[in-house]
This record gives sequence, structure tokens and C-alpha cells, in this order.
Amino acid sequence: MKKKVLADRYLKMFKSIALGVILSTAGTSAVFAADRPADADNFYRSDKVEVQKVTFKNQYKMNIAGNLYLPKDMDKSKKHAAIIVGHPMGAVKEQSADLYAVKMAERGFVTMSVDLAFWGGSDGQPRNAVAPELYAETFSAAVDYLGTGPFADREKIGAIGICGSGSFAISAAKIDPRLKAVATISMYDMGAANRNGLNHSLTLAQRKQIIADAAEQRYVEFQGGATKYTSGTVHEITEKSNPIEREFYDFYRTPRGEFTPAGSSPLLTTHPTLSSNTKFMNF
Repeated sequence: MKKKVLADRYLKMFKSIALGVILSTAGTSAVFAADRPADADNFYRSDKVEVQKVTFKNQYKMNIAGNLYLPKDMDKSKKHAAIIVGHPMGAVKEQSADLYAVKMAERGFVTMSVDLAFWGGSDGQPRNAVAPELYAETFSAAVDYLGTGPFADREKIGAIGICGSGSFAISAAKIDPRLKAVATISMYDMGAANRNGLNHSLTLAQRKQIIADAAEQRYVEFQGGATKYTSGTVHEITEKSNPIEREFYDFYRTPRGEFTPAGSSPLLTTHPTLSSNTKFMNF
């Protein structure tokens, strides 16, 4: 009974603090450029927090890259509540996830932002491939790392999933009871989004065509042809650009949030591979 009471208390505290961070950092998709607070700095760094670059294996022996944040005034002789932060679909940990990890570390949590498999500094070929199961596995692998380390309390490990990672964090928590709490930021259900389109605008015929095009592209790539990419953030704004395209452009294509991992190209940022993106149809 005592353990349950403590767990419930932790969950309430986690959700309350996460909501406060959401409101204070302007990280949600509801905030447009004109409404953005002056302190909405995606690349914010804190003198109250120390950061360590870490790498660990997932269950499939792939390297996962993370940034571990520790409050400088933390008692390192004790175990602490910990939070794993996942980035938006198509982004990397430096885009949004680091910001939330730093802010939560300032509030006393041990936090770690992670690159999902196939993205950023984590393993996975081809780059930008869609693999929902391995995205969820990234959260469980992060629990493995934190739960066997010196700083995290195994009974107090939670996750924050931003945008697409909101759905991956929930997917992980469904089968990993070690994740005691989940908070989502502008959660995007990547399965429903790809099956139905925005506002359920995708017709059955269009869905079938998307699947057929992706299947044909597999032949091309199997025979050594060029990889094709899809969706993601537009690279220019025109008079016809819709509000969502403008909002994503305002972050991913400007100094506000633009970040290109080593070995990648700005032209590929946020764009998954065409032949793998249909994996979301089953998610």
C-alpha cells in the first residue's frame, strides 16, 4: 500500500511539473511565432545542470545516443526520480527534447533526452527509416540504462514524449511497467495520422496508392536505386502554404530550431524514407 501511495504521489507531481514546463517554455504546437515568449529558446542551457553525452545498447544491440542531465545540487549518494524525453517524429534530441530535459533537470529530476533509433546519433540504416517498434524500444532501452545506473530510482522512472514521441512513449509504456508515468507534449498519433490524414481527409483510394508507391520503391532501393523521402517539413513558404506548414517551417527551417546531425543534410531533416513510412499504417 505504501508503495502505491508513493507511486501515485510521484505521478501527480510528475504531471504537475510537466504541465508547468509546457506552459513556461512555449514548446507546444499551439504557439505560433507571433505569440512566442521572448525566452522560448530551443537551445537553452542552464548553469544549474550538468550534461553528459551517453551511448547505450537497445535490446537489439543497436547504439542509442542520449544526453544525460543532472542537477548540480543533486545528492549523488541517493537515487532520484528520472525522466526520459523523446523528440518529435523526424527530429533529433537537440530539437525540443533537450529543452524539456534541461528544464526538468532544473526542477530536480535526473533526465535524459534520446535519439530514436535511425535518427540523430543513434544507430540504424538506412537513416530516417520508420520503425515504430524500435522507436518504442528506445524508451525501454533508456529505462535499462537509467535503472542500472547510479542516479535513478527504478520505481520512479517516467517519460515525456513530444509530438510523435508521445505515441511512441505510450506504446512503450503499454508493455513496459517500469515506466511509471507518461506525459505527452502536443502528442501526434503517427499511426492514425498516416492512415487517416489531417482531419480524416485521406480516402481509401489515396491510402492504397501511398502503400502501392512505397512497395514499388522497395524494388528500386533493393536494386541499388536512390532512396526517396516523404512528408516532413516544407523547405519554402508560399502564398498557398497552410498554417501547419508555416508553423513547422518557423521551427525546423529557421535558426530557432534548425539542427543538422553530423553526417546528415538539412534537406533530409524531418523527412522519413518513403518505402518505410507505411510502417505507420500498422501502428
